[in-house]
Amino acid sequence: MPNPKTNGQSSIILEPGMLWLSITQRTQHALQCGALKSIETEHEFVEHDGVQFLVRILANLVRKEQIKQLQAQKQAVSNKEFNPFLPYETDLFVIDLSDTHLCLLNKFNVVDHHILMITRAFEAQDTWLTLNDFEALGVCLAEVDGMAFYNGGKIAGASQRHKHLQLVPLPMTPMGARIPIEPLIESAQFNGGVGDNPELPFKHAIARLDTIWRNTPQEIAEAMLEIYRTLLQAVGFHDPVGHYEGQQSHPYNLIATRQWMMIVPRSQESYHNISVNSLGFAGSLLVRNSEQMQLLKALGPMNLLKQVAL
Repeated sequence: MPNPKTNGQSSIILEPGMLWLSITQRTQHALQCGALKSIETEHEFVEHDGVQFLVRILANLVRKEQIKQLQAQKQAVSNKEFNPFLPYETDLFVIDLSDTHLCLLNKFNVVDHHILMITRAFEAQDTWLTLNDFEALGVCLAEVDGMAFYNGGKIAGASQRHKHLQLVPLPMTPMGARIPIEPLIESAQFNGGVGDNPELPFKHAIARLDTIWRNTPQEIAEAMLEIYRTLLQAVGFHDPVGHYEGQQSHPYNLIATRQWMMIVPRSQESYHNISVNSLGFAGSLLVRNSEQMQLLKALGPMNLLKQVAL
């Protein structure tokens, strides 16, 4: 695992202004050659506890299931766990971000221009985030007004073991809040730099990021890393050494925009077979069919989040 740098030297190699151009160009290429397998969905809004949750219904899972079957067959033949990022699919490559991270398109995207920030060498998805990770995350957020997120381990909704952060452009919906849950983030009560909102019925911690973007990329990454570790402590993830390096102690979801960062500890990956990842805690949920949609409406989206969090 690359060690976080302490000499103030940035490993970022992305040229300013190039990320969005590269995303759009590579998307066009990947669609033309068939590398990008966008998953069609229908959607509707489900109101619960004052939040207009965006709920997508998968229209066709056949394509993704076929690819999963092929991956399972390859794994059985090679007797090695399949890793789609080593090697990565070159038609999905967007741009180099840093010495340690590169950017790919999400092969099975539900949202247009959904990107992944992956480590060049294998690192596990259930290890703590590092300064290198926040360099990649920070430079992408600086270039694209989006929502970045991290599914910390399988219970938090991670589908791949190779460490990868993700980003989707904003707004998430063409009307209303840019992010369905954002009004509750904005009304959070802060004490000593860490906030929460009693209207969110699960353990969480929020911090503001507004003031960090005038700094250098290295300073932005360092500030985000410090805020991340403060939020981990706020939700009860105590590291006796204080470095939060190596294997994480508990699964969690992280969400970050240019304005704020939030961490939510997790207790289980799904409830009544409805899976939840970081996007769920932003107010965007995915169901497999109309039966799951009806179940979600009966349960209430906020109650679903409560069941899979702490």
